Amino acid sequence: MNAARIKKKIQKQWRRWRRRALTLGISSLMLALVWLGSYLPDQVQSLLSTEPPVAIETLQHYEQTEGSDDTVDNSEFWKALNQTKGTNEVTVRQVYICGEEEQVLGQLSSDDIYTLMNEHPTWKGEFTGKGQILFEETISDLSPTCKEQAYISLDKDGNLTLFEGPPTHEKVIKTFFQLDINSMESSLPDGAVQQLYDGIRVQDIDEYNSVLSTFSDYARKG
Repeated sequence: MNAARIKKKIQKQWRRWRRRALTLGISSLMLALVWLGSYLPDQVQSLLSTEPPVAIETLQHYEQTEGSDDTVDNSEFWKALNQTKGTNEVTVRQVYICGEEEQVLGQLSSDDIYTLMNEHPTWKGEFTGKGQILFEETISDLSPTCKEQAYISLDKDGNLTLFEGPPTHEKVIKTFFQLDINSMESSLPDGAVQQLYDGIRVQDIDEYNSVLSTFSDYARKG
Protein backbone atom coordinates (compact mmCIF):
# COMPACT_ATOMS: atom_id res chain seq x y z
CA MET A 1 0.00 0.00 0.00
CA ASN A 2 1.54 3.29 -1.06
CA ALA A 3 1.72 6.44 1.04
CA ALA A 4 -1.14 8.21 -0.81
CA ARG A 5 -3.62 5.41 -0.12
CA ILE A 6 -2.60 5.22 3.54
CA LYS A 7 -3.07 8.97 3.92
CA LYS A 8 -6.54 8.83 2.31
CA LYS A 9 -7.58 5.96 4.59
CA ILE A 10 -6.44 7.83 7.70
CA GLN A 11 -8.33 10.98 6.62
CA LYS A 12 -11.50 8.93 6.05
CA GLN A 13 -11.25 7.33 9.49
CA TRP A 14 -10.61 10.73 11.07
CA ARG A 15 -13.73 12.23 9.49
CA ARG A 16 -15.81 9.23 10.70
CA TRP A 17 -14.46 9.57 14.25
CA ARG A 18 -15.06 13.34 14.26
CA ARG A 19 -18.73 12.86 13.22
CA ARG A 20 -19.21 10.33 16.02
CA ALA A 21 -17.62 12.68 18.55
CA LEU A 22 -19.81 15.58 17.39
CA THR A 23 -22.95 13.44 17.60
CA LEU A 24 -22.02 12.30 21.10
CA GLY A 25 -21.34 15.90 22.17
CA ILE A 26 -24.70 17.13 20.87
CA SER A 27 -26.52 14.26 22.59
CA SER A 28 -24.79 15.05 25.88
CA LEU A 29 -25.70 18.73 25.55
CA MET A 30 -29.36 17.89 24.88
CA LEU A 31 -29.49 15.61 27.93
CA ALA A 32 -27.96 18.37 30.07
CA LEU A 33 -30.55 20.89 28.86
CA VAL A 34 -33.41 18.48 29.58
CA TRP A 35 -32.06 17.88 33.10
CA LEU A 36 -31.71 21.62 33.74
CA GLY A 37 -35.24 22.20 32.46
CA SER A 38 -36.67 19.78 35.00
CA TYR A 39 -34.38 20.77 37.87
CA LEU A 40 -34.52 24.57 37.79
CA PRO A 41 -38.32 24.97 38.11
CA ASP A 42 -38.15 22.88 41.30
CA GLN A 43 -35.48 25.15 42.68
CA VAL A 44 -37.35 28.30 41.69
CA GLN A 45 -40.55 26.90 43.19
CA SER A 46 -38.67 26.11 46.38
CA LEU A 47 -37.47 29.70 46.59
CA LEU A 48 -40.91 31.13 45.86
CA SER A 49 -42.58 28.89 48.42
CA THR A 50 -40.57 30.38 51.25
CA GLU A 51 -43.06 32.37 53.32
CA PRO A 52 -42.10 36.05 53.75
CA PRO A 53 -42.64 37.90 57.02
CA VAL A 54 -46.20 39.06 57.61
CA ALA A 55 -45.32 42.75 57.30
CA ILE A 56 -43.74 42.15 53.88
CA GLU A 57 -46.81 40.15 52.84
CA THR A 58 -48.97 43.10 53.76
CA LEU A 59 -46.84 45.53 51.75
CA GLN A 60 -46.92 43.21 48.75
CA HIS A 61 -50.68 42.88 49.07
CA TYR A 62 -51.06 46.66 49.14
CA GLU A 63 -48.91 47.09 46.03
CA GLN A 64 -51.01 44.51 44.20
CA THR A 65 -54.37 45.96 45.21
CA GLU A 66 -53.78 49.71 45.51
CA GLY A 67 -55.35 50.22 42.08
CA SER A 68 -58.58 48.54 43.13
CA ASP A 69 -61.58 50.80 43.69
CA ASP A 70 -62.55 48.85 46.84
CA THR A 71 -59.16 48.96 48.53
CA VAL A 72 -58.42 51.80 50.96
CA ASP A 73 -55.05 53.48 51.51
CA ASN A 74 -53.71 52.36 54.89
CA SER A 75 -50.08 53.34 54.27
CA GLU A 76 -49.98 55.95 57.05
CA PHE A 77 -51.64 53.55 59.46
CA TRP A 78 -49.04 50.88 58.65
CA LYS A 79 -46.23 53.30 59.37
CA ALA A 80 -47.73 54.06 62.77
CA LEU A 81 -48.35 50.38 63.47
CA ASN A 82 -44.72 49.55 62.67
CA GLN A 83 -43.68 51.88 65.51
CA THR A 84 -45.75 50.08 68.14
CA LYS A 85 -44.72 47.23 70.41
CA GLY A 86 -46.79 44.63 72.17
CA THR A 87 -50.51 44.36 71.54
CA ASN A 88 -53.31 46.78 70.67
CA GLU A 89 -57.01 46.62 71.43
CA VAL A 90 -58.82 46.31 68.10
CA THR A 91 -62.40 47.30 67.36
CA VAL A 92 -64.21 46.91 64.03
CA ARG A 93 -66.98 49.36 63.15
CA GLN A 94 -69.28 48.41 60.30
CA VAL A 95 -70.95 51.45 58.73
CA TYR A 96 -74.07 50.55 56.75
CA ILE A 97 -76.35 52.65 54.56
CA CYS A 98 -78.68 52.37 57.51
CA GLY A 99 -77.10 51.89 60.92
CA GLU A 100 -73.73 51.06 62.45
CA GLU A 101 -72.44 48.12 64.46
CA GLU A 102 -69.22 47.58 66.42
CA GLN A 103 -67.35 44.47 67.41
CA VAL A 104 -64.42 44.37 69.83
CA LEU A 105 -61.81 41.83 68.72
CA GLY A 106 -59.67 42.30 71.83
CA GLN A 107 -55.89 42.54 72.20
CA LEU A 108 -54.03 41.62 69.01
CA SER A 109 -50.34 41.56 68.15
CA SER A 110 -48.97 43.50 65.18
CA ASP A 111 -48.66 40.30 63.16
CA ASP A 112 -52.30 39.45 63.89
CA ILE A 113 -53.32 42.94 62.77
CA TYR A 114 -51.30 42.66 59.54
CA THR A 115 -53.02 39.34 58.83
CA LEU A 116 -56.40 40.91 59.53
CA MET A 117 -55.67 43.74 57.09
CA ASN A 118 -54.64 41.29 54.39
CA GLU A 119 -57.92 39.44 54.83
CA HIS A 120 -59.97 42.67 54.78
CA PRO A 121 -58.33 45.17 52.35
CA THR A 122 -61.42 47.43 52.41
CA TRP A 123 -61.07 48.20 56.14
CA LYS A 124 -59.75 51.64 57.05
CA GLY A 125 -57.48 51.60 60.11
CA GLU A 126 -56.68 54.36 62.58
CA PHE A 127 -55.32 54.78 66.09
CA THR A 128 -58.03 56.27 68.32
CA GLY A 129 -55.86 56.37 71.42
CA LYS A 130 -52.78 54.79 72.95
CA GLY A 131 -52.95 51.08 72.27
CA GLN A 132 -56.39 51.38 70.64
CA ILE A 133 -57.12 50.71 66.97
CA LEU A 134 -60.38 51.18 65.09
CA PHE A 135 -61.07 49.55 61.74
CA GLU A 136 -63.99 50.98 59.79
CA GLU A 137 -65.76 49.06 57.05
CA THR A 138 -68.34 50.64 54.74
CA ILE A 139 -71.09 48.23 53.68
CA SER A 140 -73.69 48.98 50.98
CA ASP A 141 -76.52 47.28 52.82
CA LEU A 142 -78.86 47.70 55.76
CA SER A 143 -77.52 46.69 59.15
CA PRO A 144 -79.13 43.65 60.81
CA THR A 145 -80.86 46.01 63.26
CA CYS A 146 -82.24 48.16 60.42
CA LYS A 147 -83.53 45.09 58.63
CA GLU A 148 -85.58 44.34 61.73
CA GLN A 149 -86.77 47.87 62.58
CA ALA A 150 -86.46 50.31 59.64
CA TYR A 151 -89.42 52.29 58.28
CA ILE A 152 -89.60 55.00 55.63
CA SER A 153 -92.21 57.69 56.15
CA LEU A 154 -92.66 61.48 56.41
CA ASP A 155 -91.49 63.72 59.20
CA LYS A 156 -93.51 66.72 60.38
CA ASP A 157 -91.94 68.93 57.68
CA GLY A 158 -92.87 66.63 54.82
CA ASN A 159 -89.38 65.16 54.37
CA LEU A 160 -88.99 61.56 53.27
CA THR A 161 -87.29 60.06 56.31
CA LEU A 162 -85.83 56.79 57.52
CA PHE A 163 -86.96 55.86 61.03
CA GLU A 164 -85.87 53.29 63.58
CA GLY A 165 -89.17 51.70 64.48
CA PRO A 166 -92.62 53.07 63.56
CA PRO A 167 -92.67 56.78 62.58
CA THR A 168 -94.78 57.59 65.66
CA HIS A 169 -91.70 56.88 67.79
CA GLU A 170 -89.89 59.70 65.95
CA LYS A 171 -86.48 57.98 66.06
CA VAL A 172 -84.97 59.52 62.94
CA ILE A 173 -82.02 57.72 61.34
CA LYS A 174 -81.72 59.72 58.12
CA THR A 175 -83.59 62.46 56.24
CA PHE A 176 -83.59 62.20 52.43
CA PHE A 177 -85.47 65.06 50.73
CA GLN A 178 -88.65 67.11 51.00
CA LEU A 179 -91.65 65.87 49.04
CA ASP A 180 -94.14 67.83 46.96
CA ILE A 181 -97.13 66.49 48.88
CA ASN A 182 -99.79 67.85 46.49
CA SER A 183 -98.10 66.36 43.45
CA MET A 184 -97.61 63.03 45.19
CA GLU A 185 -101.22 62.78 46.46
CA SER A 186 -102.64 63.64 43.03
CA SER A 187 -100.47 61.07 41.25
CA LEU A 188 -100.41 58.04 43.55
CA PRO A 189 -103.30 55.81 44.65
CA ASP A 190 -104.76 56.66 48.05
CA GLY A 191 -103.57 53.37 49.45
CA ALA A 192 -99.93 54.06 48.53
CA VAL A 193 -100.00 57.53 50.07
CA GLN A 194 -101.60 56.26 53.27
CA GLN A 195 -99.00 53.51 53.49
CA LEU A 196 -96.27 56.15 53.37
CA TYR A 197 -97.94 58.15 56.15
CA ASP A 198 -98.21 55.00 58.28
CA GLY A 199 -94.63 53.97 57.50
CA ILE A 200 -93.34 51.59 54.84
CA ARG A 201 -91.41 48.70 56.35
CA VAL A 202 -88.09 48.05 54.55
CA GLN A 203 -86.29 44.77 55.28
CA ASP A 204 -83.49 44.70 52.72
CA ILE A 205 -81.51 46.94 50.38
CA ASP A 206 -83.76 46.22 47.39
CA GLU A 207 -86.89 47.40 49.22
CA TYR A 208 -84.98 50.42 50.51
CA ASN A 209 -83.85 51.44 47.01
CA SER A 210 -87.28 50.76 45.54
CA VAL A 211 -89.05 53.10 47.99
CA LEU A 212 -86.48 55.87 47.46
CA SER A 213 -86.76 55.52 43.68
CA THR A 214 -90.57 55.68 43.78
CA PHE A 215 -90.81 58.83 45.89
CA SER A 216 -87.82 60.62 44.36
CA ASP A 217 -90.15 61.51 41.47
CA TYR A 218 -91.98 63.83 43.90
CA ALA A 219 -88.96 65.50 45.47
CA ARG A 220 -89.15 69.29 45.62
CA LYS A 221 -86.75 71.02 43.28
CA GLY A 222 -84.39 73.64 44.65
